Amino acid sequence: MTALAVTIAGSDSGGGAGIQADLKTFAALGVYGASVITALTAQNTRGVSAIHQVPPEFIAAQMDAVFSDLDVSAVKIGMLGNAAAIGAVSAGLERHRARNVVLDPVMVASSGEDLLRADAKDALRRLFPLTRVVTPNLSEASALLDMPLARDENEMRAQAQKLLALGAGAVLIKGGHAGGPESVDLLIEAGQFTRLAAPRIATRNTHGTGCTLAAAIAGGLANGKDLGDAVREAKAYVSDAIAAADRLNIGSGRGPLHHFFRWW
Repeated sequence: MTALAVTIAGSDSGGGAGIQADLKTFAALGVYGASVITALTAQNTRGVSAIHQVPPEFIAAQMDAVFSDLDVSAVKIGMLGNAAAIGAVSAGLERHRARNVVLDPVMVASSGEDLLRADAKDALRRLFPLTRVVTPNLSEASALLDMPLARDENEMRAQAQKLLALGAGAVLIKGGHAGGPESVDLLIEAGQFTRLAAPRIATRNTHGTGCTLAAAIAGGLANGKDLGDAVREAKAYVSDAIAAADRLNIGSGRGPLHHFFRWW
């Protein structure tokens, strides 16, 4: 039986992040990808110049169309934009009893533009109990908790525990924006802690990194892997993609990752 995952996220017209990156990642992992678009962005490797939010009732209609017909094994959630969109997604997840939900709490684009209204943080936190894992980077964890940026792994772990207490099944706090020779992520589950490290790669071509990691985790879960294996394999996949990104030479800003189409 074909594994199937759905991405609920914004569209990146430049093709490097969002829905486009998620579907490429699903395909690379041998997973059939469906989509629910929450926002349209006018975007390229240099940044986001405009955002058009999809009405919440149309987000709901897309979810109903996908979940009523397809046997969805995992869900990746990315950019939601505002509280109304979050409410529509939350209601849809509950209505269709979605499983293996991976939430990437997208708040700011890699180029610096705000992708979530400031008044929507409470609504985003209320999504946590519906998730299998939440995947914030350091700045997203800081914003969600209204705390200073974590300065070391002890503070990362403490913040992940606080996010876990909000109801998430697990928290993967990502240290890719920190310093040091390694990129360290911490996976926190109830009673369990895993440190994942990879050599830090010097490149500015990291557009879509968070989207790709969350989509790869969802793809792994859709393929029947347990969370720990799905996260480890996703980190390895993204590390390989970052290492290859400089060979793409796409755009004049923060270029996209190279998505390896291993399935084909």
